[in-house]
Amino acid sequence: MTMNALSRRTLLRGLGVSMALPWLESLPVFGQERAAQPPVRFACLFAGNGFHSREWWARGEGTRMELGRVLESLRPFREKMLFLKGLYNAEALIGGIHSCQTGNLLTGAHLAPGGEIRSGVSCDQVLANRMRDQTRVPSLVLGCEPSIAAIHKNYSMIYSSHISWSSATTPTPLEVYPALAFDRLFRDDARRADRSVLDAVMEDTRGLRNRVSRSDQRRLDEYLSSVREVEQRIDRAGRAGRLQGWRPTLQRPNIPRPADGIPQDIDQHMRLMCDILVLAFQTDTTRVCTLKLNNDHSSLRFPNLRSERPNQGIDYMIHHLLSHTNGADWLKVNQFFTEQLAYIAGRLNRIQEGERTLLDNSMILYCSSMMTGGHDNNQLPVVMLGKGGGQFRTGRVLDYSGRPNRKMCSLYLSLMDKAGVRLERFGDSNQRLAEI
Repeated sequence: MTMNALSRRTLLRGLGVSMALPWLESLPVFGQERAAQPPVRFACLFAGNGFHSREWWARGEGTRMELGRVLESLRPFREKMLFLKGLYNAEALIGGIHSCQTGNLLTGAHLAPGGEIRSGVSCDQVLANRMRDQTRVPSLVLGCEPSIAAIHKNYSMIYSSHISWSSATTPTPLEVYPALAFDRLFRDDARRADRSVLDAVMEDTRGLRNRVSRSDQRRLDEYLSSVREVEQRIDRAGRAGRLQGWRPTLQRPNIPRPADGIPQDIDQHMRLMCDILVLAFQTDTTRVCTLKLNNDHSSLRFPNLRSERPNQGIDYMIHHLLSHTNGADWLKVNQFFTEQLAYIAGRLNRIQEGERTLLDNSMILYCSSMMTGGHDNNQLPVVMLGKGGGQFRTGRVLDYSGRPNRKMCSLYLSLMDKAGVRLERFGDSNQRLAEI
């Protein structure tokens, strides 16, 4: 590589591996003398079955903003946060409960009943299609619970399992295995899994370090350390044979090893997926990601969390049924989910990109398809973190209750504008959301 050939899009290459670079201020875009501004990234984190009815709230501004207990882990990010109240999805009021409330969350489309699969293209995939020539991976669609194949209240449970849709009839394939998600980011051939990604690109890396500034060398070293850490954790989790939510009765398998499954308890699983999301944005391998922490109508259990019941973890009841209790254990599960968002925000906020942080250059949407486990979706729980490349005035609570325009699709139009994709209409809206 020569300095004239280097650009923000340069890939570190090795046998079977292509690895995108993090944003580096001393690398010019090809043909320009100065480095380009960092791109705007979009992510949506979804938590199924809503939240505790009395503990999802915010009031005030900036560092004086007060938060309900569901959101308390976001206190360090209040100045980079928007709490949006009163938004709703009109099409989700029409049909069944979990399926009909979730399958059109990011599309605003009318869902086909009777077991037919038809929604619309989701906002994340609209962005991915417009940006597909700018990044190695158009979008990353991650999940922590496999899809459900069933019918509920005359609607397919596929709707409950997917928020990202590539076409009206095609949910975007959901990756629930951290190792395969990691391979998708960095490996040209996922079958070449017998050597480290970093080992494969080390020669290219040494050449690059000699051609960038000292501050960029530090950024590169931090990034490579992050990649190595995630590689090692995935490897350890796989060797340990830990499966989410339970332990087998045998210490060692008594049959040949089956095909790979989910190799972590739910806390490890979610944390690895969060790390992979951060790496994807840090490397500019993709600028669009959805992370579905669970399905709507979820069957997850949480033995990692201590129950209010004596000497017990919160694994006595599945997530969906627990959401109907609205009790102390339900609040703990809500807080655990929000802690994943806080973890992502903390990592992004520590990554400097020019004058701003990676969190400042991102739009992180946190939402559910209902306000509470009682299927209330007359308004939806919505939080935004990040400044969209400096385009948001954050640290505010925005209440759209009673306003003529309070559609979720109006929010998506506004967010797509910030990412440089301007549409006349999306889903059921042709208006931007006021103050966004």
